[in-house]
Amino acid sequence: MFHKPQKDHIEIIGSIADQHMDSAARADEQNELNYALIEDLLSAGYHTYSVPKEYGGLGVSLSDFLQCQERIAMVDAATALAIGWHHITVFNVGQNQLWDEAAFHALCRAVVSEGALVNAADSEKATGSPSRGGKPQTSAEKTSDGNGYVLTGRKTFTSLSTALHYYVVSATDTVTGEVGEYLVHKDNPGVSIEPTWNMTGMRGTASHDLVLNQVQLPENALVRRRPAGKKSIRPNAYLLNIPAVYLGIAQGARREALRFAAAYQPNSLTHPIIELPHIQHKIGQLEMELTIARHFLYSVAARWEQLERPLTDSDLARIAPDLGAAKTFAVQNALSIVDTAMRIVGVHSLASSHPLSRMYRDVRFGLHNPPMDDAVYQMLANRAISEVPLS
Repeated sequence: MFHKPQKDHIEIIGSIADQHMDSAARADEQNELNYALIEDLLSAGYHTYSVPKEYGGLGVSLSDFLQCQERIAMVDAATALAIGWHHITVFNVGQNQLWDEAAFHALCRAVVSEGALVNAADSEKATGSPSRGGKPQTSAEKTSDGNGYVLTGRKTFTSLSTALHYYVVSATDTVTGEVGEYLVHKDNPGVSIEPTWNMTGMRGTASHDLVLNQVQLPENALVRRRPAGKKSIRPNAYLLNIPAVYLGIAQGARREALRFAAAYQPNSLTHPIIELPHIQHKIGQLEMELTIARHFLYSVAARWEQLERPLTDSDLARIAPDLGAAKTFAVQNALSIVDTAMRIVGVHSLASSHPLSRMYRDVRFGLHNPPMDDAVYQMLANRAISEVPLS
């Protein structure tokens, strides 16, 4: 079992990440997971941070988790985003009590004692983003003896795919039409990963296709039922992992820009460019954007943590738009910060070997992670409209 380290865990995770600058670049170039970093994170027990203390994990706070994700993303955003989905899955099931307690306890035991990693496999090519409420085409039918299920289908965007031990697969019951979630182990016959991920950015997430070919499961593999087409009304605060990752990229870009500006001195100057007024103006600009975005993110996280439990529908209705807004605002600012950092570094930042080149590609993926901007703006509009006094 993993034991809590004596030093602050955010500092430890940051120190581990900083040792993997080179492996992050290689993983991006080779379009594969940064296994070296992932293994070191597992050795430090990072995978247990989302497991409740009563089940042997660290059960860290939301704010501490987000800070850890930022630190990893400063060096390797793809690894941060990928392993973040493991935490989002465990946090969400535990915090919202989505499964039977025995099933959740068994998963936590596997995470703590076996180093197991898990992610939800929900996306499909035909249904688009799960946040839009599409019905899975992956099918689940009862076995001939009625004591289990057979799953068939294909899931896209399965981040961390080749390092996962478990997949939480959404599938539609062929008889009832209900959508269920099934816990599938990677070694089940008929389970395979097809290496389809070949994107411009976030290459190191290994978000390949999960293929399920007549996968036979026991009856207790069904861990949750949900009505077909119905989106969850409970917001998942741990999706704040996504803006944390993109603000981590922004912090990494800031660090690269400052290092360059402090060291670069063309022969036309008698001092490094960091002393130039227009460079200092750009530094001030990115400092402003980063500071505001981080304050917003962590103020929303703090509000979530301070809400009295159990949460009421009114609590959720008030905070859900802010959870989405934190992501949209963070990504908008991260895009701008990376762009400003590249203006400071200049043409050097466009070299394929330069860290800013990877950050430039990775940060744009934030526009395509949930929640989507249009949905966020609609939530914000609905909340504002609901506050208009009736005439």
